[in-house]
This record gives sequence, structure tokens and C-alpha cells, in this order.
Amino acid sequence: MKRILFIAAHRKDRAPNQRFRFEQYFQYLSEHKYECILSPLIKDEEEDKLFYSPGNYLRKIPLGIKFAFRRMKDVWRANQFDVIIIAREAFILGIPIFENLLAWRNPNVIFDFDDAIWIDVISTNNKAFSWLKDGSKTAKIISISKLVFAGNQYLLEYAKKNNSAVEIVPTTIDTDEYVPKEVSEPTNKITIGWSGSVSTIEHFQYAIPALTRIKAKYRNEIEIKVIGDSNYKNEELGIEGLPWRKQTELEDLRSIDIGIMPLPDDQWSWGKCGLKGLQYMALEIPTLMSSVGVNREIICNGENGFLPVDENDWVDKLSLLIEDKTLRKKLGKEGRATVLQKYSVKSQQEVYLKLIQSLEQ
Repeated sequence: MKRILFIAAHRKDRAPNQRFRFEQYFQYLSEHKYECILSPLIKDEEEDKLFYSPGNYLRKIPLGIKFAFRRMKDVWRANQFDVIIIAREAFILGIPIFENLLAWRNPNVIFDFDDAIWIDVISTNNKAFSWLKDGSKTAKIISISKLVFAGNQYLLEYAKKNNSAVEIVPTTIDTDEYVPKEVSEPTNKITIGWSGSVSTIEHFQYAIPALTRIKAKYRNEIEIKVIGDSNYKNEELGIEGLPWRKQTELEDLRSIDIGIMPLPDDQWSWGKCGLKGLQYMALEIPTLMSSVGVNREIICNGENGFLPVDENDWVDKLSLLIEDKTLRKKLGKEGRATVLQKYSVKSQQEVYLKLIQSLEQ
């Protein structure tokens, strides 16, 4: 049995970028005689809460030392694996010390990234450690990797500046798990839903002007749901945010009649891989995504979803879907068909395996 070491920030099932980039392939890889070992930097919920809590800097310093020892262990055992896959980065320093050491111990390093992570984005809870970050680190890791997995074309073009061995590996959905609700229960209200996290709730704000107009137009015929930030509230729109919970994730998403993914048109958004939209689409939820970056590849406007370009367009397209159940059903089915064909685990798992195997040739 061959062995793959996955170097990542979080434990299994904790982070969307890990779940939908590589954790979904563990079973398939195992069936093809690859043992998958995940080495998270942050190992449990207690460490998670401390690391992302505001302040607590004196307690975070020993935690950082603990993180460093974990990565030293990975460096020590690196040559015991056939392939090492680094997701985004191995450590929280701006200097790629551990990434270099891992590549020195084992040249079969794959670097996987699904965001424009060379743009410095610091958690507000850890601003005091911003001096540790360096956007140029991403390019340095790319340059020392034997192969790079980029989540979309924009990321591929960035990676190509530092390494010719780059392949697009899209973010994928397990369509055996993401199954549409069997029967659409009659309801007096249409639910417009957004799914994200505390770190991406700012993107939801870009839809507020259009949603305000929609709420005024349809009043009690609609409701608006925010999933992923339990602290979010908007009294005017009647929103009380729900927390993200792995146990109820699918149930929460299936309660949505129309899914939205608003984004600003900037570098960070161009690095996005459309995960939230793909989740909606896999569940046959008609989807609206800002006409930015990879969204334009995922959505064919008017056929499997909508790509609104401004506030008026958002209002028009939302109105169409609110008023036309047949259109909602049509776009939902076409959306799932797109995911099945191009963005499902089943459609990509063989390609994923072959790319890993190419390192051994």
C-alpha cells in the first residue's frame, strides 16, 4: 500500500476547502491502494477556539510552538510517504521553512490551493500576528513543488509564473451525499438562502440592496435565510443567522428555494472556486452567482442558473424565480446536471488519481 501525507490546517470534516478539495477522495484513493494520512496543524476543538479567539496572545504563543513541533514531526517522517500534498501552506509563518524542509526530505510534493491566498487577509482576531504573514510565500511554495493543483483558471495563470507543472483541479461535490429533497412540500413562502461562514459574511452584504427591494416587493411571500454566521442579524429583512453545523448542513441547505452567491469583482473573488454555488446546484436549488471569475464557467446564464451583473439584474432575476416555480425547477435540474458532469467527485476522481500517480513515473 502506498502512502500520501496531507498537510493541512484543520482536522477532518472541519474546513470546507479540505472537505471539498481532497478529503472526499480518501475512500477512492484507499480503494486504489493509497493510505491517506491527514496531518492537521490545529488538532481539536479546544485549540481551534483558542487560535481563532480575539486576543489571548500569551496563550497563543505556546500553541504556535506546539504547531511547530507537529510540523517538525512531519518533516522527520516525510520520506516515509510516496506523495506529500500541502493544502495552502504547512505553517502560519510568512517564510516557507517547513514547506522547504518537506520538499527537501521528499521531492514528490503537490501544492493545492483554491483561493488567491497570496493576497494578505488577516483574521481580525489575530491582527497582532499580521507581521508573520507574507503574500510572496505562495509563489515560493509553488516554485518548490513538483506539481500544483489550482482550483480554477485564474489560479492556474498565477501558478504558471513560478512552475510549469500546474493542473486545474476543481472543487467538487459528493453527489451521492448531496441529493435533492425528494418532494417539494407546498409552502406559502419562497426562501432565498445564502450559505457561508463568519469570514465570508461580508460577501452577503453585496446582496442587501437587491434583497431589500425584493422584500419590499414580495413582503411575506418570501423569507431570507443566512447559514454559517449565528451572530448575523438584519431586522429589516427578518434575518437571524444560523450556525454552520455538519450534522444539519444538508437539511439546512435543502430548506432553501433559491440560492445566492454574491461577490465583489476583485482579485480575491476571482480566486474563488464557486463552492457555495456548486452546493446549491447539486441539490437542484436554482442558483444566482455574481458574474465574477469561475462563476462564469460554472453558470451558463439563463440555462443552469443566473449571473446577475448589477442590483437591477439581481432584482429582476430573483423576481423571475420567485414568481415562476417551473423555471425554478428547470434551472435546478440543469444546475445539478452541470455538477454531475464537471464538478462531482465521480467526474473527477479518476483524474485526481492519475495526477497523483504521475509523480511516481
